[in-house]
Amino acid sequence: MSIKSLLPFGRTTDVTQGAASDPFTAMRRDMDRLFEDFSRGMSLPAGFSGTGMLSPKVNVSETKKGLEITAELPGIDEKDIDVDLDDGILTLKAEHKAEKEEKDEKKHYHLVERSYGTYMRRFALPFEPDEDKIEAKFEKGVLKIAIPRSAEAAKQAKKIAVKPA
Repeated sequence: MSIKSLLPFGRTTDVTQGAASDPFTAMRRDMDRLFEDFSRGMSLPAGFSGTGMLSPKVNVSETKKGLEITAELPGIDEKDIDVDLDDGILTLKAEHKAEKEEKDEKKHYHLVERSYGTYMRRFALPFEPDEDKIEAKFEKGVLKIAIPRSAEAAKQAKKIAVKPA
């Protein structure tokens, strides 16, 4: 069966472009190009996840003991950070409150890039953690979370030999 027989209404294939050359495909290509050109240079503010929550920059590393997560939370007070573990999901939530400024007629902002709002990240843990030994420390705008494996999860996987039948 040729590809030509699969195209409805006698549309032909354009071998040079690898796609069906019909008015609808051409219109779709032009619309995609239009939206790409229109949105070029536009982006979400740094750290914005598109869900209404700010997304802190994090590093996640695995060690023999477990996981280590570090998150950048500049300008946030320790009391405004909440870390919890529920059903294998670690949730990091923090509130960055806007600073109250007195109205000053002499001050005219030309650029505002600082973000205010709620930061949130969730992590599915790849092992059973030792919940009683999880530690979180906050220093100089960086939150460090150490998540050790439970004694059961810390055991090495057993190597199983494969024998011929």
